[in-house]
Amino acid sequence: MIAVMRRPEPQPTTSSRIGAGRSPSCAAVFSALTSIAAAFGLGFTTGAAHCGEPVQGTTKQVDLGGGVTLEVVYIPPGDFVMGSTAEERAWATGIEGGATPGTSRETPEGDPRPARVKHGFWMGRTEVSVGQFRRFVEESGYVSDAEKPGGWTQCFDPEWDGYHLTTEVTHPWKAMHGKSWRDPNWAFPNEDVYPVVCVSWNDDRAFCKWLTKRERDAGRLPDGLEYRLPTEAEWEYACRGGRPRAFFWWGNELEEGEGRLNISAIDFLPGRKKTWPLAKAPWSDGYSFVSPVDHYGEKGRNGFGVADMCGGVWELVLDHFDPQGAHEEAYFVEKDPRPVCRGGNYFDVPGNARCAVRLGIRSPDYSDSRDGFRICLGRPVPGEPASEGNTR
Repeated sequence: MIAVMRRPEPQPTTSSRIGAGRSPSCAAVFSALTSIAAAFGLGFTTGAAHCGEPVQGTTKQVDLGGGVTLEVVYIPPGDFVMGSTAEERAWATGIEGGATPGTSRETPEGDPRPARVKHGFWMGRTEVSVGQFRRFVEESGYVSDAEKPGGWTQCFDPEWDGYHLTTEVTHPWKAMHGKSWRDPNWAFPNEDVYPVVCVSWNDDRAFCKWLTKRERDAGRLPDGLEYRLPTEAEWEYACRGGRPRAFFWWGNELEEGEGRLNISAIDFLPGRKKTWPLAKAPWSDGYSFVSPVDHYGEKGRNGFGVADMCGGVWELVLDHFDPQGAHEEAYFVEKDPRPVCRGGNYFDVPGNARCAVRLGIRSPDYSDSRDGFRICLGRPVPGEPASEGNTR
Protein backbone atom coordinates (compact mmCIF):
# COMPACT_ATOMS: atom_id res chain seq x y z
CA MET A 1 0.00 0.00 0.00
CA ILE A 2 1.06 3.60 -0.53
CA ALA A 3 2.07 5.19 2.76
CA VAL A 4 -0.37 7.80 4.03
CA MET A 5 1.30 10.81 5.63
CA ARG A 6 -0.22 12.55 8.60
CA ARG A 7 -1.62 15.90 7.55
CA PRO A 8 0.32 18.82 9.15
CA GLU A 9 -1.50 21.42 11.17
CA PRO A 10 -3.36 23.79 8.80
CA GLN A 11 -1.57 26.98 7.87
CA PRO A 12 -3.23 30.30 8.72
CA THR A 13 -5.08 31.92 5.85
CA THR A 14 -5.43 35.54 4.89
CA SER A 15 -8.64 37.06 3.57
CA SER A 16 -7.94 39.88 1.16
CA ARG A 17 -8.36 41.44 -2.19
CA ILE A 18 -6.05 40.12 -4.84
CA GLY A 19 -2.79 41.98 -4.47
CA ALA A 20 -3.20 42.54 -0.73
CA GLY A 21 -2.57 40.29 2.24
CA ARG A 22 0.84 39.21 1.04
CA SER A 23 3.84 38.27 3.09
CA PRO A 24 6.19 41.08 4.09
CA SER A 25 9.04 39.77 1.96
CA CYS A 26 9.98 37.25 -0.68
CA ALA A 27 12.15 35.54 1.92
CA ALA A 28 9.12 35.01 4.15
CA VAL A 29 7.14 33.53 1.26
CA PHE A 30 10.03 31.27 0.34
CA SER A 31 10.50 30.11 3.92
CA ALA A 32 6.81 29.37 4.51
CA LEU A 33 6.23 27.51 1.26
CA THR A 34 9.46 25.57 1.56
CA SER A 35 8.41 24.42 5.03
CA ILE A 36 5.05 23.31 3.71
CA ALA A 37 6.66 21.50 0.79
CA ALA A 38 9.10 19.74 3.12
CA ALA A 39 6.29 18.64 5.41
CA PHE A 40 4.48 17.07 2.47
CA GLY A 41 7.60 15.64 0.84
CA LEU A 42 7.03 17.73 -2.29
CA GLY A 43 9.31 19.83 -4.46
CA PHE A 44 7.46 23.11 -4.84
CA THR A 45 8.95 25.66 -7.19
CA THR A 46 9.30 28.73 -4.99
CA GLY A 47 11.64 31.66 -4.52
CA ALA A 48 12.54 34.68 -6.60
CA ALA A 49 10.47 33.66 -9.64
CA HIS A 50 7.34 33.94 -7.52
CA CYS A 51 8.14 36.99 -5.42
CA GLY A 52 5.05 39.15 -5.02
CA GLU A 53 2.58 36.29 -5.35
CA PRO A 54 -0.03 35.80 -2.62
CA VAL A 55 0.61 33.31 0.17
CA GLN A 56 -0.96 29.86 -0.17
CA GLY A 57 -4.43 29.95 1.36
CA THR A 58 -5.02 33.66 0.79
CA THR A 59 -8.72 34.14 -0.01
CA LYS A 60 -10.74 36.69 -1.92
CA GLN A 61 -14.47 37.37 -1.93
CA VAL A 62 -15.63 38.12 -5.49
CA ASP A 63 -18.66 40.44 -5.61
CA LEU A 64 -21.31 39.12 -8.03
CA GLY A 65 -23.74 41.91 -7.20
CA GLY A 66 -27.12 41.66 -5.54
CA GLY A 67 -25.54 40.69 -2.25
CA VAL A 68 -24.06 37.50 -3.75
CA THR A 69 -20.36 36.68 -3.43
CA LEU A 70 -18.04 33.88 -4.50
CA GLU A 71 -14.89 32.89 -2.60
CA VAL A 72 -11.62 31.92 -4.28
CA VAL A 73 -8.47 30.51 -2.65
CA TYR A 74 -4.91 31.04 -3.86
CA ILE A 75 -2.96 27.91 -4.83
CA PRO A 76 0.78 28.33 -5.54
CA PRO A 77 2.60 26.68 -8.44
CA GLY A 78 4.04 23.26 -7.75
CA ASP A 79 4.67 19.64 -8.66
CA PHE A 80 2.41 16.64 -8.15
CA VAL A 81 1.94 13.07 -9.33
CA MET A 82 -0.88 12.62 -11.83
CA GLY A 83 -2.73 9.35 -12.47
CA SER A 84 -3.27 6.13 -10.52
CA THR A 85 -1.45 2.90 -9.75
CA ALA A 86 -2.62 -0.58 -10.71
CA GLU A 87 -3.20 -1.16 -6.99
CA GLU A 88 -5.50 1.85 -6.79
CA ARG A 89 -7.48 0.82 -9.86
CA ALA A 90 -7.84 -2.70 -8.43
CA TRP A 91 -9.28 -1.22 -5.23
CA ALA A 92 -11.63 1.03 -7.21
CA THR A 93 -13.08 -1.94 -9.08
CA GLY A 94 -13.11 -4.24 -6.04
CA ILE A 95 -15.74 -4.94 -3.41
CA GLU A 96 -15.23 -1.64 -1.54
CA GLY A 97 -14.64 0.67 -4.50
CA GLY A 98 -17.53 -0.80 -6.48
CA ALA A 99 -16.65 0.58 -9.93
CA THR A 100 -17.02 -1.61 -13.00
CA PRO A 101 -13.70 -2.85 -14.43
CA GLY A 102 -12.82 -1.73 -17.94
CA THR A 103 -15.10 1.32 -17.99
CA SER A 104 -14.22 4.90 -18.85
CA ARG A 105 -13.85 5.62 -15.14
CA GLU A 106 -10.53 3.96 -14.33
CA THR A 107 -9.00 2.88 -17.65
CA PRO A 108 -7.96 6.38 -18.92
CA GLU A 109 -6.43 7.58 -15.63
CA GLY A 110 -2.96 6.58 -16.74
CA ASP A 111 -0.06 5.38 -14.60
CA PRO A 112 1.52 7.74 -12.04
CA ARG A 113 3.63 10.39 -13.72
CA PRO A 114 5.16 13.67 -12.58
CA ALA A 115 3.36 16.85 -13.55
CA ARG A 116 3.84 20.51 -12.80
CA VAL A 117 1.52 23.48 -12.52
CA LYS A 118 3.85 26.29 -13.55
CA HIS A 119 1.79 29.27 -12.43
CA GLY A 120 -0.19 29.99 -9.30
CA PHE A 121 -3.95 30.40 -9.64
CA TRP A 122 -7.07 31.09 -7.60
CA MET A 123 -9.63 28.27 -7.26
CA GLY A 124 -13.25 28.47 -6.20
CA ARG A 125 -13.53 27.35 -2.59
CA THR A 126 -16.60 25.39 -3.67
CA GLU A 127 -18.50 24.49 -6.79
CA VAL A 128 -20.56 27.34 -8.22
CA SER A 129 -23.88 27.34 -6.36
CA VAL A 130 -27.43 27.69 -7.61
CA GLY A 131 -27.59 31.19 -6.11
CA GLN A 132 -24.37 32.29 -7.81
CA PHE A 133 -25.47 30.94 -11.20
CA ARG A 134 -28.88 32.56 -10.72
CA ARG A 135 -27.17 35.92 -10.20
CA PHE A 136 -25.29 35.46 -13.50
CA VAL A 137 -28.51 34.67 -15.37
CA GLU A 138 -30.41 37.58 -13.80
CA GLU A 139 -27.77 40.12 -14.79
CA SER A 140 -26.83 38.74 -18.21
CA GLY A 141 -30.07 37.24 -19.51
CA TYR A 142 -28.22 34.04 -20.34
CA VAL A 143 -30.21 31.04 -21.54
CA SER A 144 -28.66 27.66 -20.74
CA ASP A 145 -28.34 24.91 -23.34
CA ALA A 146 -31.04 22.84 -21.63
CA GLU A 147 -33.47 25.80 -21.77
CA LYS A 148 -33.04 26.51 -25.48
CA PRO A 149 -35.72 25.33 -27.93
CA GLY A 150 -35.44 21.55 -28.18
CA GLY A 151 -33.03 21.47 -25.26
CA TRP A 152 -32.95 18.74 -22.64
CA THR A 153 -30.94 17.59 -19.67
CA GLN A 154 -30.31 14.27 -17.96
CA CYS A 155 -32.24 13.92 -14.68
CA PHE A 156 -33.24 11.30 -12.14
CA ASP A 157 -36.28 9.30 -13.20
CA PRO A 158 -38.77 9.33 -10.29
CA GLU A 159 -40.35 6.11 -11.61
CA TRP A 160 -37.07 4.20 -11.39
CA ASP A 161 -37.36 1.30 -8.94
CA GLY A 162 -34.00 -0.45 -9.34
CA TYR A 163 -31.47 -1.67 -11.88
CA HIS A 164 -33.02 -5.11 -12.42
CA LEU A 165 -29.57 -6.38 -13.32
CA THR A 166 -30.68 -10.00 -13.76
CA THR A 167 -33.37 -9.12 -16.30
CA GLU A 168 -33.51 -5.87 -18.27
CA VAL A 169 -31.16 -3.22 -16.95
CA THR A 170 -32.92 0.05 -16.14
CA HIS A 171 -30.87 3.16 -15.46
CA PRO A 172 -31.99 5.82 -12.96
CA TRP A 173 -31.30 8.82 -15.23
CA LYS A 174 -33.07 9.81 -18.43
CA ALA A 175 -33.22 12.75 -20.83
CA MET A 176 -35.92 15.26 -19.94
CA HIS A 177 -37.27 18.32 -21.73
CA GLY A 178 -38.44 21.23 -19.61
CA LYS A 179 -35.86 20.60 -16.89
CA SER A 180 -32.76 22.71 -16.27
CA TRP A 181 -30.58 24.20 -13.55
CA ARG A 182 -33.74 25.91 -12.28
CA ASP A 183 -35.49 22.57 -11.75
CA PRO A 184 -33.25 19.46 -11.91
CA ASN A 185 -36.22 17.22 -11.05
CA TRP A 186 -35.33 16.77 -7.39
CA ALA A 187 -38.01 15.61 -5.00
CA PHE A 188 -37.16 18.67 -2.88
CA PRO A 189 -36.62 22.43 -3.42
CA ASN A 190 -33.54 23.41 -5.45
CA GLU A 191 -32.02 25.74 -2.85
CA ASP A 192 -29.45 28.44 -3.59
CA VAL A 193 -26.87 26.75 -1.35
CA TYR A 194 -26.71 23.61 -3.51
CA PRO A 195 -24.14 23.26 -6.30
CA VAL A 196 -25.69 24.21 -9.61
CA VAL A 197 -26.28 21.22 -11.89
CA CYS A 198 -27.82 20.64 -15.33
CA VAL A 199 -25.36 23.15 -16.78
CA SER A 200 -23.21 22.34 -19.80
CA TRP A 201 -19.56 23.06 -20.55
CA ASN A 202 -20.82 25.92 -22.74
CA ASP A 203 -22.87 27.30 -19.85
CA ASP A 204 -19.95 27.03 -17.43
CA ARG A 205 -17.63 28.95 -19.72
CA ALA A 206 -20.29 31.60 -20.30
CA PHE A 207 -20.45 32.16 -16.53
CA CYS A 208 -16.67 32.59 -16.44
CA LYS A 209 -16.65 35.06 -19.32
CA TRP A 210 -19.43 37.08 -17.71
CA LEU A 211 -17.49 37.23 -14.45
CA THR A 212 -14.27 38.21 -16.24
CA LYS A 213 -16.00 41.10 -18.00
CA ARG A 214 -17.80 42.18 -14.83
CA GLU A 215 -14.58 42.30 -12.80
CA ARG A 216 -12.63 43.97 -15.60
CA ASP A 217 -15.28 46.67 -16.07
CA ALA A 218 -15.21 47.30 -12.29
CA GLY A 219 -11.41 47.66 -12.35
CA ARG A 220 -10.95 44.66 -10.06
CA LEU A 221 -9.41 42.16 -12.49
CA PRO A 222 -5.61 41.85 -12.21
CA ASP A 223 -3.70 42.30 -15.46
CA GLY A 224 -3.05 39.08 -17.32
CA LEU A 225 -5.68 37.02 -15.49
CA GLU A 226 -9.18 35.83 -16.37
CA TYR A 227 -11.93 33.73 -14.85
CA ARG A 228 -12.22 30.36 -16.56
CA LEU A 229 -12.60 26.67 -15.89
CA PRO A 230 -9.50 25.06 -14.38
CA THR A 231 -7.40 22.93 -16.67
CA GLU A 232 -7.40 19.22 -15.95
CA ALA A 233 -3.90 19.44 -14.46
CA GLU A 234 -4.86 22.40 -12.26
CA TRP A 235 -7.93 20.53 -11.07
CA GLU A 236 -6.07 17.35 -10.09
CA TYR A 237 -3.27 19.34 -8.46
CA ALA A 238 -5.85 21.32 -6.46
CA CYS A 239 -7.78 18.16 -5.59
CA ARG A 240 -4.72 16.45 -4.12
CA GLY A 241 -4.26 19.43 -1.81
CA GLY A 242 -0.46 19.36 -1.66
CA ARG A 243 -0.26 15.75 -0.48
CA PRO A 244 1.70 12.87 -1.96
CA ARG A 245 -0.30 10.86 -4.50
CA ALA A 246 -3.13 8.88 -2.88
CA PHE A 247 -6.61 7.58 -3.68
CA PHE A 248 -8.39 10.54 -2.05
CA TRP A 249 -7.12 13.92 -0.91
CA TRP A 250 -6.98 12.72 2.71
CA GLY A 251 -5.23 9.42 1.94
CA ASN A 252 -6.04 5.88 0.83
CA GLU A 253 -8.59 4.76 3.42
CA LEU A 254 -12.25 5.22 2.55
CA GLU A 255 -13.22 5.18 6.23
CA GLU A 256 -11.26 8.38 6.81
CA GLY A 257 -13.61 10.11 4.40
CA GLU A 258 -16.57 10.02 6.80
CA GLY A 259 -17.74 13.58 7.38
CA ARG A 260 -15.68 14.86 4.43
CA LEU A 261 -17.71 14.14 1.28
CA ASN A 262 -21.10 13.33 -0.21
CA ILE A 263 -21.20 10.07 -2.17
CA SER A 264 -23.50 7.05 -2.32
CA ALA A 265 -23.93 6.10 1.34
CA ILE A 266 -26.52 4.83 3.84
CA ASP A 267 -29.19 7.40 3.04
CA PHE A 268 -32.76 6.73 1.92
CA LEU A 269 -33.87 8.19 -1.38
CA PRO A 270 -36.58 10.85 -0.94
CA GLY A 271 -39.95 9.25 -0.22
CA ARG A 272 -38.51 5.73 -0.25
CA LYS A 273 -37.12 3.17 2.14
CA LYS A 274 -34.20 2.21 -0.03
CA THR A 275 -30.72 3.53 -0.70
CA TRP A 276 -28.72 3.65 -3.92
CA PRO A 277 -28.30 -0.07 -4.62
CA LEU A 278 -24.63 -0.39 -5.64
CA ALA A 279 -21.42 -0.13 -3.57
CA LYS A 280 -21.56 2.68 -1.06
CA ALA A 281 -19.81 4.28 1.90
CA PRO A 282 -20.71 2.46 5.16
CA TRP A 283 -22.12 5.56 6.88
CA SER A 284 -24.82 8.19 6.41
CA ASP A 285 -23.65 11.50 4.99
CA GLY A 286 -27.14 12.93 5.39
CA TYR A 287 -27.89 13.36 1.68
CA SER A 288 -28.95 10.89 -0.99
CA PHE A 289 -28.73 13.65 -3.61
CA VAL A 290 -26.89 17.00 -3.49
CA SER A 291 -25.69 18.58 -0.26
CA PRO A 292 -25.00 22.30 0.32
CA VAL A 293 -21.60 23.52 -0.87
CA ASP A 294 -18.96 23.44 1.89
CA HIS A 295 -21.44 21.54 4.07
CA TYR A 296 -18.65 19.65 5.83
CA GLY A 297 -16.68 22.79 6.76
CA GLU A 298 -13.01 22.48 7.65
CA LYS A 299 -13.14 18.68 7.66
CA GLY A 300 -14.31 18.71 4.05
CA ARG A 301 -11.49 21.00 2.89
CA ASN A 302 -8.16 19.66 1.71
CA GLY A 303 -4.62 20.95 2.34
CA PHE A 304 -5.17 23.87 -0.04
CA GLY A 305 -8.42 24.80 1.73
CA VAL A 306 -10.60 23.77 -1.23
CA ALA A 307 -13.89 22.02 -0.38
CA ASP A 308 -15.92 19.22 -1.95
CA MET A 309 -13.29 18.08 -4.46
CA CYS A 310 -14.21 14.39 -4.05
CA GLY A 311 -17.90 13.53 -4.39
CA GLY A 312 -20.66 16.15 -4.40
CA VAL A 313 -21.10 16.70 -8.14
CA TRP A 314 -18.88 16.00 -11.12
CA GLU A 315 -16.89 19.12 -12.02
CA LEU A 316 -16.35 20.04 -15.64
CA VAL A 317 -12.88 21.33 -16.50
CA LEU A 318 -11.49 23.19 -19.49
CA ASP A 319 -9.81 20.28 -21.30
CA HIS A 320 -11.23 17.93 -23.86
CA PHE A 321 -11.07 14.22 -23.08
CA ASP A 322 -8.07 12.17 -24.17
CA PRO A 323 -8.67 8.45 -23.44
CA GLN A 324 -4.92 7.98 -23.05
CA GLY A 325 -4.84 10.13 -19.93
CA ALA A 326 -4.80 13.70 -18.64
CA HIS A 327 -2.18 16.19 -19.86
CA GLU A 328 0.07 18.62 -18.02
CA GLU A 329 -0.86 21.29 -20.58
CA ALA A 330 -4.48 21.87 -21.58
CA TYR A 331 -5.65 19.48 -24.30
CA PHE A 332 -8.16 20.39 -27.03
CA VAL A 333 -9.44 18.70 -30.19
CA GLU A 334 -11.29 20.20 -33.14
CA LYS A 335 -13.55 17.27 -34.00
CA ASP A 336 -16.20 15.85 -31.66
CA PRO A 337 -14.85 17.35 -28.43
CA ARG A 338 -15.85 15.65 -25.20
CA PRO A 339 -15.25 17.89 -22.17
CA VAL A 340 -13.67 16.25 -19.12
CA CYS A 341 -15.35 16.04 -15.74
CA ARG A 342 -13.65 15.09 -12.49
CA GLY A 343 -14.32 14.20 -8.87
CA GLY A 344 -17.36 11.92 -8.74
CA ASN A 345 -20.81 12.77 -7.39
CA TYR A 346 -23.45 12.10 -4.75
CA PHE A 347 -24.76 9.03 -6.59
CA ASP A 348 -21.41 7.43 -7.38
CA VAL A 349 -19.71 4.46 -5.77
CA PRO A 350 -16.57 5.20 -3.68
CA GLY A 351 -14.22 4.05 -6.42
CA ASN A 352 -15.48 6.82 -8.69
CA ALA A 353 -14.81 9.63 -6.20
CA ARG A 354 -11.00 9.44 -6.24
CA CYS A 355 -8.64 12.25 -7.23
CA ALA A 356 -7.53 10.45 -10.41
CA VAL A 357 -10.97 9.58 -11.81
CA ARG A 358 -11.82 11.26 -15.09
CA LEU A 359 -14.38 10.79 -17.81
CA GLY A 360 -15.47 12.52 -21.00
CA ILE A 361 -19.05 13.66 -21.39
CA ARG A 362 -20.82 13.35 -24.72
CA SER A 363 -20.59 16.97 -25.99
CA PRO A 364 -20.06 20.62 -24.96
CA ASP A 365 -23.84 21.20 -24.76
CA TYR A 366 -24.60 18.09 -22.67
CA SER A 367 -25.85 18.59 -19.10
CA ASP A 368 -26.80 16.31 -16.24
CA SER A 369 -28.17 16.63 -12.71
CA ARG A 370 -24.94 15.06 -11.43
CA ASP A 371 -22.63 17.59 -13.15
CA GLY A 372 -21.56 21.06 -12.01
CA PHE A 373 -18.39 23.18 -12.08
CA ARG A 374 -16.08 25.46 -10.14
CA ILE A 375 -14.17 28.45 -11.40
CA CYS A 376 -10.50 29.33 -11.58
CA LEU A 377 -8.81 32.73 -11.82
CA GLY A 378 -5.58 32.33 -13.73
CA ARG A 379 -3.63 33.11 -16.86
CA PRO A 380 -5.39 32.62 -20.21
CA VAL A 381 -4.90 29.13 -21.62
CA PRO A 382 -3.35 28.90 -25.10
CA GLY A 383 -5.54 27.14 -27.63
CA GLU A 384 -8.77 27.43 -25.64
CA PRO A 385 -11.67 27.16 -28.12
CA ALA A 386 -13.71 30.27 -28.79
CA SER A 387 -17.11 30.38 -27.16
CA GLU A 388 -20.41 31.80 -28.30
CA GLY A 389 -22.41 33.87 -25.86
CA ASN A 390 -26.18 34.33 -25.84
CA THR A 391 -26.52 37.07 -23.25
CA ARG A 392 -28.53 40.22 -23.88
